Amino acid sequence: MRFDVFNGDADGLCAVQQFRLAFPGDSQLVTGVKRDIALLQKVDAAAGDQVNVFDISLDKNREPLQALLAKGVQVKYFDHHFAGDIPASDTLDAHIDTAADACTALIVDRLLEGKYRAWAVVGAFGDNFDASARQAATTLDLNDAQLALLRDLGVYLNYNGYGATVADLHFDPAELAARMHAYADPLQFIEQAPEVFATLRQGSVEDIAKAEATRPEIETDKLAVYVFPAEPWARRVSGVFSNQLATAHPERAHALLTGLPQGGYVVSVRAPLNDKRGADDLCRQFPSGGGRKAAAGINELPAAKYDEFVAAFKSIYA
Repeated sequence: MRFDVFNGDADGLCAVQQFRLAFPGDSQLVTGVKRDIALLQKVDAAAGDQVNVFDISLDKNREPLQALLAKGVQVKYFDHHFAGDIPASDTLDAHIDTAADACTALIVDRLLEGKYRAWAVVGAFGDNFDASARQAATTLDLNDAQLALLRDLGVYLNYNGYGATVADLHFDPAELAARMHAYADPLQFIEQAPEVFATLRQGSVEDIAKAEATRPEIETDKLAVYVFPAEPWARRVSGVFSNQLATAHPERAHALLTGLPQGGYVVSVRAPLNDKRGADDLCRQFPSGGGRKAAAGINELPAAKYDEFVAAFKSIYA
């Protein structure tokens, strides 16, 4: 039995897409919204089974990973988030790179020696690694319009991953993975599955317009803090809008707090693009927080912790 376990954002989708194209075969897909990273606990594998993991923190899945390894499950692990100590096991093949310019789709691309690089470029664009995406794309025969389409697809796939539950999303990430699977070339996917691209583009345009009408709670030349309401559009747009802010103001750190239906906030943090550091350290100070140096988040920040979070945010970036 084979399990492909992946984050429901652009990076996770494009990483697993490359791997499934390179190593075809029946598999059970395990995924969820972008913030749903405790995915290995959902895998019921036995000795001899193969589990392939893409773009979820090893540190946040340590216990279920160790349980799988103890049963003799073969695990391949691809990720760029903070991992902590990597378990020593003959059945674990870990490809972990936490460099500030690495994403999981590019890590898989490295293993596959560029065989499906266009999908890696999409994933890198979606994860806001524009420089890395453009560098990878130099080996491809793409004109400016085609490269722009790949960037749009990455941004839209990433936008689709954000929500409190799959019900907030336009497409279940497992459905997206299934629709993408037949296409070795993402440009063909855009052309031959136009309803996906059009739906995500329209939703993104509408949600970003609402986000752009929201003024920051705190704004200086070094940082900005935004607070969004507990509404589906706000949960969907939080990641893409955070990336948009980071690109527009590369010298500034950004925190976007989006209200949760049960109270409190889901938090997205972007370090300055000119100094990609500290986002993971900041978010790990709070329960359910994690991520990478340039971009991180907190799944559930209690409302009473708002002032504490802002103080910690300022201590790193002000």
